[in-house]
Amino acid sequence: GLGLGSLVGSLWGRRLRHPLRWFAVLEGCVALFALVSPLLLRSLDGSFTAMAAGSGLTTWLGLQMLVVVLVLVLPAFAMGAGFPLILSAMRGSGVSLAGIYGVNAIGGALGALLPLWLLPTLGWLAAVQGVALVGLLVAVLAWLGSRRLPQAVAMAMAAQERPPGRWLLAYGGIGVAALMLEIGWTRLFGMVLLRTEYVLAVILAIFLVGIGLGSLLARHMRQGWWFGALPVIACGFALLSLWLLAPLAAWAEQTRFDSLFSALLQQGSAIVSLTLPVTLVLGAWLPLLTRRLGGGHYYGAWLYGANAIGAALGTLLAGFLFIPAIGTSATIVAGALLLLALGLSWAPARRWWLAAPLMLLLAWPVMRMPPVSALMPAAYAQAHSIYTHEDAISITHVIEREDGQRLLLADLRRMDASSDPGSVAAQMNQARLPLLLHPAPRSVLFLGLGTGISAAGSLPFPGLQRSAVELSQGAIVAARDYFTPVNGAVSQRLTLVRDDARHFLLSSTALFDVIIGDLFHPDLVGRSALLSRQQFQRARARLGEGGIFVQWLAMNQFDTRSLDVVLRTFRRVFPEAVLFVDGFRLALVGRKAGPGQAPIEATAMLANLARMNEETASRATGGEGAWTWLGRYWGRIPASAGPVQDEWAPVIEYRLPGARYSGALDLSQLLADLLARRPPLAQAVQDLRVAVRDAEHFERAYAATSLAFRSWVALLRQRPAEGQRLLPLAYQANPADRWIGFAMADGIFGNLAAAQARGMSERQVLEAVLRIRPDHTGALHRLWQLARDAGERTLADEYRRRWERLSPLDRRLMPPGQPVDIVVSDLNPQ
Repeated sequence: GLGLGSLVGSLWGRRLRHPLRWFAVLEGCVALFALVSPLLLRSLDGSFTAMAAGSGLTTWLGLQMLVVVLVLVLPAFAMGAGFPLILSAMRGSGVSLAGIYGVNAIGGALGALLPLWLLPTLGWLAAVQGVALVGLLVAVLAWLGSRRLPQAVAMAMAAQERPPGRWLLAYGGIGVAALMLEIGWTRLFGMVLLRTEYVLAVILAIFLVGIGLGSLLARHMRQGWWFGALPVIACGFALLSLWLLAPLAAWAEQTRFDSLFSALLQQGSAIVSLTLPVTLVLGAWLPLLTRRLGGGHYYGAWLYGANAIGAALGTLLAGFLFIPAIGTSATIVAGALLLLALGLSWAPARRWWLAAPLMLLLAWPVMRMPPVSALMPAAYAQAHSIYTHEDAISITHVIEREDGQRLLLADLRRMDASSDPGSVAAQMNQARLPLLLHPAPRSVLFLGLGTGISAAGSLPFPGLQRSAVELSQGAIVAARDYFTPVNGAVSQRLTLVRDDARHFLLSSTALFDVIIGDLFHPDLVGRSALLSRQQFQRARARLGEGGIFVQWLAMNQFDTRSLDVVLRTFRRVFPEAVLFVDGFRLALVGRKAGPGQAPIEATAMLANLARMNEETASRATGGEGAWTWLGRYWGRIPASAGPVQDEWAPVIEYRLPGARYSGALDLSQLLADLLARRPPLAQAVQDLRVAVRDAEHFERAYAATSLAFRSWVALLRQRPAEGQRLLPLAYQANPADRWIGFAMADGIFGNLAAAQARGMSERQVLEAVLRIRPDHTGALHRLWQLARDAGERTLADEYRRRWERLSPLDRRLMPPGQPVDIVVSDLNPQ
């Protein structure tokens, strides 16, 4: 849009008598479009939804691109046309092209940063309207200014030739390279630094500031040798940004920022230090080339248009071709070398080409992204990558720790996606609870597959048809080939669709008894749409009669205000919604209940388990029993006033980043707030319709959960005596609760010396740990060592078998030198 507008505007500028007045008209039209754009987008959303219903993923993505083009091409064209009109209006005024271009770019940087304040303060809709009003003010000022500008200035443009075609092509190629760098930097820096909704704004602002300053500095670059030095500088510093990526990531991982502003300022400054020399060169080239060609402002508009069109091409090439084919680091290398080659085509002497071999030597070692252990040394210093997949959606790593346990990382982030036994149980619980709440589930849909461990929690349920939708190809391969020992080869036992969850819910006609929304980071770009009113409505539409939808949330990722926004939103779609907890996870449970049906009933879970034999029922509940799960009931979601999360008026992704850096994500406070909201026992009995004969079982489990929460709040608030007093009470009330049992067992296991000081042997202490939690792998490992060292082979083998069933990937089980059997199926050269 900018490129085509600039080229057309160059032709208009030669004929118009009042170019500034026409600029005012275009600017006003853009501002008016911005005012009506929310209404336009909402109206298109309905049509878009209807079109998505009968399309595949590729078609749906193509439709999204088409809608974006149709909606934005006209205002972008108008913006592009405005630049040559301003140049035409300024001819003869003494204002240079370098000054106009530089001020315009710096203004663009301020425009990119303004939403960092507007969005969290006003919200999306009001922010768009505020910016539109600024545009209208600019239009009015330009119109008034045009009345004072003599016509002669506007008419002074005689017919001139456009710049030579090879120069336009070369400068268009510079645009290609520039946007390849920007796309690559946005992905890498957004992955290791600015993990928020604001990453694109910050990097765009930094990019534009450099371009603006470079254009202003170009007035002082009058020596011809600059045309040889600039491409070498740009290429060298672009490559240097890759060399310094690992140290930068390590610094960001280990630095604690006291506010979002501090994080944006310090991390943004780090990005500036790496990218500013490159962007200064990009900004200087336009005025330098225009001055060298001698075409004045008119040539500048043509070059600007060619560069913008090249930039659009560079965006498409980076996102859809280079990154999936060769990876982000190699894409940045390709962009840097393209800048060098095209820039040196204008060099005054061939000796500048001697820098090319040096740049190639610098480029080769950074063609591949640094390993995870280098990017996040504090967390994964001893881990190594066993699988990497990169595409336009995300960068997926499977890493293996020193002990053999594997983790799945998406853009270097994890959500307990680990083969560690404790994590495995927690992930399986995400399937157990929703399926237990339905009296006889026949079909389940997982919105997100990840490692496949969550889906494996559904395997004990009889007669169940499993479906999963997963967008990341890397996650699909990881679940199939790298987590099979802990997910029961679940990929072979379900119908897997590679799709966006939103599109799948729109396009599918199938109905499901249970739908499960996976955990994810809600403050990352675009993710909060999965907690929107529209997404919950899509899920409800795919439920059969009496069907249950459960959305899981990680409590440590929310403050109370943001959580209330999500709860309020969920209740709008499921008016009878209730809450359950599982450790530090919160389950939002909505049922598509018929008339007179309770949202959730204890009898439904009991009837579900009655279909199974004792062993299967134990596996279905994770060995905790029905009453432990019912005892985690947290009441109905209360009605409240306030904002909801809407795709057209998002809230939480603008609030959560600030809360995360300011310390407002206080888990102890959130747990305390939830405790204060928990209904009394009598109300819970009534809500779940617990039978009188079962009241004692429920009461013990319900009380145990409350005591455990109170213990965790005390421990988090540095009151260990209170926490250690409450935890045994919780265990006495319900020893079947896994979270409580492990808290007790871990406390004993971590304090072996104290127990031994009271006269117990190490073996006696470890056996006491196993009496509390027979699946405590730490105790099993140590008992195996003790039995082996004592020559008790039969006993050692028994401990080893139990340990191996719980932790099949533990490297300590492997004889020295024995490799882990890994099936590698991804042919990606990375």
